[in-house]
Amino acid sequence: MKSLRDNIDSSYIEAANKMRSKQSRRRIVAYVESYDDIFFWRTVLSRFENENRYFEVMLPSRLNLSKGKKPVLMNLVGKHVGRDMFACVDADYDYLIGGATRLSKEIINNPYILHSYVYAIENYQCYAPSLHNVCVMVTLNDHPIFDFNRFLRTYSEAIFPLFVWNIWHYRQGNYARFTMTDFNRVIETGNINIGNPGATIDHVQRKVQRKIRALQREHPHAGDDIEKLATTLNLLGVRRDNTYLYIQGHYLYDKVVVPLLKKVCSRLRQQRENEIHRNARHGTQLRNELASYNHSTGDINVMLRRNTDFNNAEPFLQLLKDVEQLLEG
Repeated sequence: MKSLRDNIDSSYIEAANKMRSKQSRRRIVAYVESYDDIFFWRTVLSRFENENRYFEVMLPSRLNLSKGKKPVLMNLVGKHVGRDMFACVDADYDYLIGGATRLSKEIINNPYILHSYVYAIENYQCYAPSLHNVCVMVTLNDHPIFDFNRFLRTYSEAIFPLFVWNIWHYRQGNYARFTMTDFNRVIETGNINIGNPGATIDHVQRKVQRKIRALQREHPHAGDDIEKLATTLNLLGVRRDNTYLYIQGHYLYDKVVVPLLKKVCSRLRQQRENEIHRNARHGTQLRNELASYNHSTGDINVMLRRNTDFNNAEPFLQLLKDVEQLLEG
């Protein structure tokens, strides 16, 4: 039976690797936060496997995770990671708040802790250029009826100024005055009309500006800090056109992208079914074709969860660079 030390100490794994034959591949353990993270980090790390090394992606299953996945992962694994054992985590806000907390410092400064750069893996799954392909997988209809790139770009432009204020509060240690939940309430899109998405953006923008005015009254001397922080966030990869990648992943997934995909996919399914109705020569053929089509279509959540079409996303490329540098070090 493996000891607990095998789960939490890189030196133990390194020693075990040295005991293997020269022909054996080096084993590198990659601990992740949750079951949902295993597939993502496997897709990241598998491209770095070769005849000399392989990765084993797993949960720290022998540890008590009841108090929250990331705190336990950092407390019990963070000090023990090394050449043969990595921790792989969602960045959350920890990457952006610049070491304002112990956890943030750990993630930023420990080279053996790999983080997603974007808030969470859900943000990658919702990568705008990939969403049309998700619709195709779900509906088997390649008709581009909605511009996901434009929508999420303009949505990002609308929310970016308030996002800076939200990060500022977290960096100040004053997040209770403007929490992530508060921020999410303001940027709520509501019912998106896919025929007129600009109306949704205008609505969000009005709410954002109203909240910013309130924050400016509450913090009249924060203007210079906010401008400097906006510049700093740009250097960290957060731009006006891609802010959606850095907001809370579950919110983006559940409240923005999935409702939007449901509407677009419903329209695409209806188009395909109308086409089948037009082309069917008799009732039997119609029933068979509809049954075959409905059997072949997919579930939005399943397809989105398995979406890996984010290889060209800038933060993902930076993540790959980090892995490469770590392995070369």
